[in-house]
Amino acid sequence: MSADQQNDIPAGIAHDNDYVSRTGQNEIPVQKDEAPVSDPYSVESADSDEQLQRDENDAIDRSNIVEGRTRGATKEAGTYVEPGDEEGLPTDNGRSAIAQ
Repeated sequence: MSADQQNDIPAGIAHDNDYVSRTGQNEIPVQKDEAPVSDPYSVESADSDEQLQRDENDAIDRSNIVEGRTRGATKEAGTYVEPGDEEGLPTDNGRSAIAQ
């Protein structure tokens, strides 16, 4: 491996605070990489079936679930009529739709 390739290998430093605003410059709130982050889940229960069940219960809107089966739910025979080719189209009077 050449010396240039050795210089390209990351040193294992997992933080880079170059983007953090310096005092007196455009103060934009940016959190440093070393700043602690609050985690609402405990390490013991984060990867558990109980947590998965709580997440599913929070995500599923039970009032929006259809009761019973819907397969085969169609209109009565003979009540469905396909629309015609010209149905819903404006009359063709030779003028462009843009130049009205």
